[in-house]
Amino acid sequence: MSVCGYPARDVVERPSFVLQSQEAVRKIAAATAGISVICGFVTPAAVETGKCVMNSAALLKDGKVAFVQSKMLLPTYDVFDEQRNFAPAGAQKVLPFADKKVALTICEDAWNDKHFWAHRLYTVDPVEELVRSGANLILNISASPFQIGKLQVREKMLAAIAKTNSMPVIMVNQVGGNDSVVFDGTSLALNPQGEVIARAKSFSEDLIYVDTQSLRGDIREPLESKEAAAYQALVLGTRDYIRKCGFSKALIGLSGGIDSALVAAIAVEALGKENVIGVGLPGPYSSQGSIDDARTLAKNLGIRFELIPISTMYESFRETMSPVFHGLKEDVTEENMQARIRGNILMSMSNKFDAFLLATGNKSELAVGYCTLNGDLSGAMCIISDVPKTTVYKLARYVNRCCEIIPQATIDKPPSAELRPGQKDQDTLPPYEVLDVILEDYIEDLRTVQQIAVERNLEKALVLKIVRMIERSEYKRQQAPLGLKITEKAFGVGRRFPIAAKYEL
Repeated sequence: MSVCGYPARDVVERPSFVLQSQEAVRKIAAATAGISVICGFVTPAAVETGKCVMNSAALLKDGKVAFVQSKMLLPTYDVFDEQRNFAPAGAQKVLPFADKKVALTICEDAWNDKHFWAHRLYTVDPVEELVRSGANLILNISASPFQIGKLQVREKMLAAIAKTNSMPVIMVNQVGGNDSVVFDGTSLALNPQGEVIARAKSFSEDLIYVDTQSLRGDIREPLESKEAAAYQALVLGTRDYIRKCGFSKALIGLSGGIDSALVAAIAVEALGKENVIGVGLPGPYSSQGSIDDARTLAKNLGIRFELIPISTMYESFRETMSPVFHGLKEDVTEENMQARIRGNILMSMSNKFDAFLLATGNKSELAVGYCTLNGDLSGAMCIISDVPKTTVYKLARYVNRCCEIIPQATIDKPPSAELRPGQKDQDTLPPYEVLDVILEDYIEDLRTVQQIAVERNLEKALVLKIVRMIERSEYKRQQAPLGLKITEKAFGVGRRFPIAAKYEL
């Protein structure tokens, strides 16, 4: 669906959108007369399935649409919901092209190889059927989203297809960010032995050449680490989302902590330092070290920095509420007041300066509810909401790989929201190294409390406490700003749990 963008979701149900998609393909065909082009687009469904459109690929040749192939396997897991909109193809044909017979497949159609996957989702393998029909070259056009570790899995899967069928495989992948999903590109060509003969860049548009006779092509160097890939995914997703929403500037509350520091570094790389504003909002319990760290970070990044103390507003807020709260002990209410004052200030600045407010909460905090509605959850986007706290530290060190951008003091000090005297995250949470393991097991791998406790050698009471915090916080997550997916299971459209529910943990 490169012509119209993916995922277009329910927009494909608008007849005018489908007509525009078809018209765009005809214009591309006319503009590229003299060469051949394969591109993905939306076509009307030709079968009576109750669905009005199909996910299709067109061969453009001699200035016109010469061949159309539609997708058979329609995924409905994680961020995908294609059966909601599309009708599946009933059959596919081999594409004769030049001296090749091409198995032209669309994304999921190549993700059902019985020789690679232990448990397949579909009974049909379009690649196998096209090869049986005489194909001698496999071409897959994809919108395959990024997640940490997926680049390696994708390459191994394609290599297995090449070796199983003893023929070259070419995979062309979308690049860019669409809402919460980031597409990494990293297009590949492999020879019949499963060896990479061509590789495009990751996280940027690229043009590479492959010779299907000599089986040679351009090879770009892969990214050096998983941290590099995750960081570039966050940069690309941030840039595309903000710009596609019609904004050019970003605003960030800088606490002096590591989360806001990482968000600021990502924003600067995505938008340029001249388009990022940092705001320090020290309260009555903010340490001077945190204020200094926020200022130093802004200086290192070269961004505008404003300091707006909130202590006076906080005391005024407490005084206003004192008749209603008379006789009641201070608790999390007063902590949340500070967060909500900060949220109001940042939203006001966002309005005044026409800047996209970026929330700074990480996945670990969002999982257990360590975030305040209308406070630190304020904003249009929460770019690290799928980044566990331990990964935040890894990415901070990646940012500092050449020089100190994020102050070392920010990385070294114990995490704290600084909403009460001497507060530390680990006053009420286990160390993040332990917490993140529990979160991964429960959220991504769907393990039970008992399984996690036994397999990780942890106290069952601790695991149960964390899991209960996760379940109680679902209502917050479903009101949180959109985030960028980089792990196997992110909070958002790919994880659909009820808010009001009670079941065995």
